[in-house]
Amino acid sequence: MHTAVVTMPIPAGLTLADYAAYVKEIAPRFEGVAGLVRKNFLFNREAGLAGGVYTWRERAQGETFYAGVWRDNILKKFGVAPNIEWFDSPVIVDNEQGKVTVG
Repeated sequence: MHTAVVTMPIPAGLTLADYAAYVKEIAPRFEGVAGLVRKNFLFNREAGLAGGVYTWRERAQGETFYAGVWRDNILKKFGVAPNIEWFDSPVIVDNEQGKVTVG
C-alpha cells in the first residue's frame, strides 16, 4: 500500500464550512476509483492548508489519477498545483473494520 499526502494553500476567504460543503459535494467522485482504498479530506486554517490523505493499492494508480482531470480541478479551485508527498504504508490498522492490513 502507498499513502499520498496532498496539500495546497487555502484560498483567502475559504472557510471550513465552505470547504466541508464543497468536499461533501465532490466526495462521490472518489467512489470506485481504481486502486483507491481510502481518502480523508483535510483542512487546517492555522497552517493555511487543505488537501487529502489517500491510500492507494499501487503508487502508479495514484500517479495516473493525479495526472488527469483531478489535477485540473485542483488548479481551478485553488489556483495552484498541489504538493504531493508519497509514503510506503507497509501496515495499516483499521479500527472501524477491526483489521490490520499488511503490504
